[in-house]
Amino acid sequence: MADDLRKDSLKNRVEGSAKELGGKMRHAAGDLTGDRSEQIRGKARELEGKAQRKVGQAQDKISDAQRRADRSSDDLEPDV
Repeated sequence: MADDLRKDSLKNRVEGSAKELGGKMRHAAGDLTGDRSEQIRGKARELEGKAQRKVGQAQDKISDAQRRADRSSDDLEPDV
């Protein structure tokens, strides 16, 4: 499960960063052309990407905590 979570987190961080960058570029293009709707669409895409990236970061933290917990429980098991 931790491996799946780690893959999902990487996917969310990469896709989120790409959306965030694309949104910033679209917003900037709207600024240059004076197109308010493009500015708004760009900002919305940027925020969507930021949220997705944050989800990926949270998944990383959960995966790390899960891995630490697994190691700790291994230490508690008696050697046979």
